[in-house]
Amino acid sequence: MILDVIIEDSRWNDADLEKHAKVAAQATLLHLGLSDGAWEISVMGCGDTRIAVLNAEFRNKDSATNVLSWPAQDLSADVEGNAPLLPEADFMGDTSLGDIAIAYETCLREAAEAGKEFSDHLTHLLVHGILHLLGYDHVRDGDATIMETLEVEVLCKLGISDPYTIK
Repeated sequence: MILDVIIEDSRWNDADLEKHAKVAAQATLLHLGLSDGAWEISVMGCGDTRIAVLNAEFRNKDSATNVLSWPAQDLSADVEGNAPLLPEADFMGDTSLGDIAIAYETCLREAAEAGKEFSDHLTHLLVHGILHLLGYDHVRDGDATIMETLEVEVLCKLGISDPYTIK
């Protein structure tokens, strides 16, 4: 796995975004049986202002969000509740899974509001973003069930409790 972490907001240095991204990516790929590939993932740690611009540009939503993902390939399942396609290198040998952006303020605020450790919430959002790169989604109910189940399974292996359990 090749992980490229770009820090646009220096607060991510103190939060050790690179370490969390590596742990989340390795655990997610291993759980899905993809750990032996030379998969490439880019993660940008930014703030709410930057992610709001990206969210407006790519999703037509004029607000900050916690995490955004741009898959390199459309792996999504055609049929609700089916698993996505497996990623493959393209004809040039490119193994990029895609790009993720994560916003510091939103991540910090959500963790505090939910009474969760910041590092646990950060890891959850990274796993969530990586699953999006791999074609998982939560728009349709059947797909959301699969994606959330995978998130819980990966996080459990990392010693992080179910993020969907309300305290």
